[in-house]
Amino acid sequence: MEKLIAQIKQGKVWPFPGGIHPPGQKTISNSQAIARLPLPDKLVVPLKQHIGANGQLIVEKGQQVLKGQALTKPVANWSVPIHAPTSGTITDICQMPSAHPSALPELCVIIEPDGQDSWCALAPVTTPSQLSHEQLIDIIHDRGIAGMGGAGFPTYIKADSRKAIEYFIVNAVECEPYITADDVLMREHAAGIIAGIEIMQQLLTPTLTIVGIEDNKPEAIAAMQAAAEYNDKIIIQTVPTVYPSGGEKQLIKLLTNKEVPSGGIPADIGVLVQNVGTLFAVHQAVYEGKPLIERVITVTGNTIHNPGNVWALLGTEIKHLLDCQGFSPVPQQRVVMGGPMMGFTLPTVRIGVVKTTNCILAPDHDELAEPGPEKACIRCSACADACPASLLPQQLQWFAKSKEYDKLKEHNLFDCIECGACAYVCPSEIPLVQYYRVAKVEIKEQQAEQVKAERAKERFELRKQRLEREQEARQNRHKRKPAAEKSADEKQKIADALARVKNKPAKDDDKSAVAAAIARAKAKKQNQEATLEPDNSDVALERAARKEQARKYKEQKAASSTAVDPDDKKSAVAAAIARAKAKKAAASEDESDNTTAAPTDDKKAAVAAAIARAKAKKAAQAASVEKDNSESEVATASPADDKKAAVAAAIARAKAKKAAQAEPAASVENDNSKSEVATASPADDKKAAVAAAIARAKAKKAAQAASVENDNSKSEVATASPADDKKAAVAAAIARAKAKKAAKAEQAASVENDNSESEITTASPADDKKAAVAVAAAIARAKAKKAAQAASVENDNSESEVTTALPADDKKAAVAAAIARAKAKKAAQAEQAASEENDDAENETSATAINEAEIAEDKPEQTAQDKKKAAVAAAIARAKAKKLQQEGSDK
Repeated sequence: MEKLIAQIKQGKVWPFPGGIHPPGQKTISNSQAIARLPLPDKLVVPLKQHIGANGQLIVEKGQQVLKGQALTKPVANWSVPIHAPTSGTITDICQMPSAHPSALPELCVIIEPDGQDSWCALAPVTTPSQLSHEQLIDIIHDRGIAGMGGAGFPTYIKADSRKAIEYFIVNAVECEPYITADDVLMREHAAGIIAGIEIMQQLLTPTLTIVGIEDNKPEAIAAMQAAAEYNDKIIIQTVPTVYPSGGEKQLIKLLTNKEVPSGGIPADIGVLVQNVGTLFAVHQAVYEGKPLIERVITVTGNTIHNPGNVWALLGTEIKHLLDCQGFSPVPQQRVVMGGPMMGFTLPTVRIGVVKTTNCILAPDHDELAEPGPEKACIRCSACADACPASLLPQQLQWFAKSKEYDKLKEHNLFDCIECGACAYVCPSEIPLVQYYRVAKVEIKEQQAEQVKAERAKERFELRKQRLEREQEARQNRHKRKPAAEKSADEKQKIADALARVKNKPAKDDDKSAVAAAIARAKAKKQNQEATLEPDNSDVALERAARKEQARKYKEQKAASSTAVDPDDKKSAVAAAIARAKAKKAAASEDESDNTTAAPTDDKKAAVAAAIARAKAKKAAQAASVEKDNSESEVATASPADDKKAAVAAAIARAKAKKAAQAEPAASVENDNSKSEVATASPADDKKAAVAAAIARAKAKKAAQAASVENDNSKSEVATASPADDKKAAVAAAIARAKAKKAAKAEQAASVENDNSESEITTASPADDKKAAVAVAAAIARAKAKKAAQAASVENDNSESEVTTALPADDKKAAVAAAIARAKAKKAAQAEQAASEENDDAENETSATAINEAEIAEDKPEQTAQDKKKAAVAAAIARAKAKKLQQEGSDK
């Protein structure tokens, strides 16, 4: 090592492979001092001007800022802040084109200068040697210092190197043509650069510091030697002018004869490299407290009238620089950011300068001609001879075109420094560097995707393991916990007890006691095991009993449903209609016979009356027998149907009340008939007697039917369940209301009959025979009206009872059907007895009853009350019409 240091101090340099010698063109811009430009109209400050993550924005639109005020703060690794280049107002924060060949938009802060150029509060340090390592690193970090000679690597990362640094190299070569920014900076600010070198020496503590300068910069070499003459650890070393000697790896080879391994960094071999512009910014950050807000930029080219170097604020638009230096564009003018070898053509001049911008080149067509069309490679190997990294540019170009990324990695594509020497010497004008740049970006994207996929896979595996652990934990929670193992002390106690039992003399009592203890232990163990599982035997028995009960109920339901005849109601109605038609035909014949033979058939009338009384008595007896049968069927009904029994009882009470009201009406009619007969002529006494006998027979029959129904209602009420008293009371109230309404209707009918009788009695004495006939007709009409009302009510009740039966209650439906059939039979007998009276009114009444029954059947939704009202109204209308017809025939 000492030999190497001695060789370095003697000025020895070691050549690197490759390299070219393009024309320098540096004298155009290095003959003048650094100029300071006027403030631009606006500043476009990108948030990212270095390698690493963006800082977090800490300002907002419309805010006033001062010169040097921080616009962002670092929030991640390799992140440095940016600062306001001058005082002014933030007019916008938006996406603007970036300083990149693609010009992709990136977030920028737009500042409108106020012209005051007012600084914020600064914190300069006069004696940095008294500061600690961390304090110096924080100052460099907070002031936003980044590499100003190449990729923009954060300076605080290099200054805080964890590896030992033997050689600290200052890159002052500036090998690319046209660029003279570092040359002029060393001429004018050599002392500041040396001060910055000393701060880095304090941080890195290197063995030797070497400043490498090309031999084409004699003034800069002299200025640097004069500034560093008092520091014996700083060596100013002159290197030959070869492009690209300013490359980091090439400069290390030139000054130390060390080679950076492929894929490695200079710190791996104990070397660290910094640019002179970066060291001057470190000096300003520490000694003056200024953040990095400006830098020296070379503005040159044949279209620039005043080429030179200027202090440009970061964010100044390229157009402002060109205009200030006298820009005269030519057709299809190109503007290049950087030098002619490593720079790139700008898509627009409305892009702001950044920390890594060191040159703006505006050449004409003769100075920097447009490249010609790409031709086929001729295998001349000129590119391989010129490559300073000892690569195979031709092979790399083939692999890049075919996108064979694995082979590109094998041929060390990332060791390429993109110097452009291969493209400069290519006779086929192949843009080799462009292929390499595109391939590098695609490989980085592919690697990023792979890293993302690996992370996603790792997260998935971790999630899968977590779910499996949770599932296993849930299963373990549901498992029975094993009985706790007995401790060693308990086992010893049990063993001692067993030994004592064995050693004890055998006795019957002892054996029995031991056997009892063992039995108790076994029983206790069985009980404990039984308690672990619930005993569901009782629940199972109850469930089986419910299923058996449901099965029996379904069998009973099926058996009863087969015994019910659903056509009883229709057959009864059809029979009633047939009987009514037959009765009407017989009545018409009897009427014609009675009109011709009325005076001579008195004996026949008496016989017919006797026959009618016998038939009525027989019908009453049959009805009573059927009622008894229906009562027996009702008595055998299931006690579970209390509700329907209560309803039936209420209906029976209503019928009884109606029959009771009908008895006084019948007596009144009998009295009326007697009076009418008394007032009749003596020639009709026999007919009157016959009519009176018929009326008494019908009244007696109605009384018997009422008494039977009262008995039935009493028996039904007696069998009703006491639990349904409330429902029975409600039903009774409804029945009373219906009875009251029926009484009012009968009263109206009686008034009409009285009117008809008064009209008959007011007849002239000469018309005694006609009066007698009218009296007999009135009595017949009254009786027919009463019989029709009773039949319609009974039919309505029977129909309501049949329709109210639930389909599920098959047994009760059968009972209701039997009662309906009995009532229909009773009504048929009553109609047959009434047909023998040979009265037109009775025939019309029966026909009316049949019509009402048919209407009731067609409209089952009509209530019993409406049917009753309609029947009464129809009877009154028929009576009036018949009366008018008779008066017309008499006249």
